[in-house]
Amino acid sequence: MGASNRDMSYLKRAEKQGGKFLNPEPTDVGGLRIVFKVLPLYLSNKAQVEPKRLLGPFTTDTSVYATAPASGLRVTWFGHSASLIEMDGLRVLVDPVWERASPFSFMGPKRFFEPTIALEALPKIDVVLISHDHYDHLGAKTVGQLAKLESTQGARWVTSLGVGRRLRGFGVSAEKITELDWTESVGVGALKITSWPSRHFSGRGVLDRFKTLWGSFVIEGPRHRVYFGADSGWWEGFGEIGAQYPGFDLVMLEIGAFHPLWAAIHLGPDNAAKAFETMCPQGGLMMPIHWGLFNLALHAWKQPVERIVEVAEEKGIKLWLPEPGKPTEVVGELRSGWWELAE
Repeated sequence: MGASNRDMSYLKRAEKQGGKFLNPEPTDVGGLRIVFKVLPLYLSNKAQVEPKRLLGPFTTDTSVYATAPASGLRVTWFGHSASLIEMDGLRVLVDPVWERASPFSFMGPKRFFEPTIALEALPKIDVVLISHDHYDHLGAKTVGQLAKLESTQGARWVTSLGVGRRLRGFGVSAEKITELDWTESVGVGALKITSWPSRHFSGRGVLDRFKTLWGSFVIEGPRHRVYFGADSGWWEGFGEIGAQYPGFDLVMLEIGAFHPLWAAIHLGPDNAAKAFETMCPQGGLMMPIHWGLFNLALHAWKQPVERIVEVAEEKGIKLWLPEPGKPTEVVGELRSGWWELAE
């Protein structure tokens, strides 16, 4: 398994200009111009952007982790993009955020439901994968706590170029961190993790945009392969990434926090379906991520999942939609429908 050596027009190492990383194709992420357009929309927005009450509680049955998944692939989705991927004997914790998606503990996007498991209750982790440094993918408090836990002491922290400095600042030992450029790989035990381009941006403030890299990742084991799309707008590179592999057991693509004004950097349901079909012409399972936990856009909080279900029905796409916090084997199409029971 692994990426081919064919000539890649889109898939190459990241480039910089003026100390800032560039997207794989020209991308306008907006600035004050977008703010002035969005503010009136926020002020007049009537959509139910948050549940009327705290959802759940959802709880993770930690006893499940004592037994390896029979299929060799099991995923626990904690909401938004945070997941625990158990693959071929190893565990990868992806983009963990157990707090607000904010630099502040008292304001900013709060969670729609409490964490399904305490960080201290997590099983032994082999890899912590951080796609980029936005607050909804990299929680400072979460990382600080994880760095101190016995369960992560042997873990390899894998991230994008420049994000290692953030992790070190939050308490992760430098020798445990591997930063990847696009097209670079690292092996951790039987797993191979490869960084691929995505169409997005980075930064935790107004002045540090594009100073660190962002990306998507392929996680490969002896028997299974997962694509974690992280954050991206639509671009032709999805097809080229898919062409590097004979297929995926699970393709994780973002569907939430989207709007036409920022379509260049977030897929939304329709473009997520397009990306999936482009990557996987032979079919497979699509796992919608980046939804159901934070209010980060103008759409109703259920709208992304309701729309992706509609599109999947139209296009014959098999969805994998587990209940938050429930360790679930990846063995076929799944629609838990947990959101239908919420207000």
